[in-house]
Amino acid sequence: MRRMMAGIALGAALLAAGCGETRSSAPTVTNAAPAPVTPAPVVQAHPPAESVESGITVTGPIIVEHQVDMTAQRDGIVQKILFDAPARVKSGALLAKLDDRQITANLEAARAKCRSIEADLKNWQAEAEVLKADYARQQRLWDLGLTSQEQLEHAKYKAESDQWDIKRVTETLNTAREEQHALELELEKTKVTAPFDGLIARRYVREGQSVAKGDRLFWVTAEAPLLMRFTLPEKAFGHVRQGQGVEVTSADVPGEKHGARIKEISPVVDPASGTFEVLVELMGARGSLRPGMTASVRLETLH
Repeated sequence: MRRMMAGIALGAALLAAGCGETRSSAPTVTNAAPAPVTPAPVVQAHPPAESVESGITVTGPIIVEHQVDMTAQRDGIVQKILFDAPARVKSGALLAKLDDRQITANLEAARAKCRSIEADLKNWQAEAEVLKADYARQQRLWDLGLTSQEQLEHAKYKAESDQWDIKRVTETLNTAREEQHALELELEKTKVTAPFDGLIARRYVREGQSVAKGDRLFWVTAEAPLLMRFTLPEKAFGHVRQGQGVEVTSADVPGEKHGARIKEISPVVDPASGTFEVLVELMGARGSLRPGMTASVRLETLH
């Protein structure tokens, strides 16, 4: 009996030891402090304004002030071409001529008409002097009582009537002279002349070609002064000034650098693009630069 009781006690002890190990393997929950959280970045309600760059480079074409497509001012046939590209011409030089035979004939007829009316006017003026003398003679006879009042009034009204005829013929002559002047202007339109000193960059027509009013004939361009027109962002407004020096370069002629100055600055900012226009003029010799080439301008004093 004692041995049985001892065995039961030993089994109970072993069972208790096993239960204790099972409880110790369960996870232990503790009241630990939470991990620190990284604070979110602070967003400024009004960020500081962006400062203007210390320099800026802009690219654009080289232009000239005088550059124009010359067009025909009237219908006609190109009779003669006197200059071709790439000739240099002076202002007023005759570049081409349209057929002017019909205009010349009409002009001569208008001049003959003016001469005829001028002669008619002189005839009326001479007759007016005669009627004026007759009226003066009738007045003297009236004073002496040697003529009637009817004869005096007849001479008076005839002299006045002749003055109105003189005015009528004078206005007719003025109309004829204006018609003559209009034909002279039409004759001038048959002559295509250079509007300024420059270079013929392109010819669009040939001799014998029929052209209509507005058709292109020549492209004439000046060679100097060379200009560049470009835009700057509105943040640069007030940081550039008229007369300020800049440097102009071109990738086509990398070995050349040209000095220039700001000639014009737009007084307003374009609200659509937020930019304003600047015009610079190249100074000194142009070197290898030509109108139409792409160049770059460096503005160093924006601060």
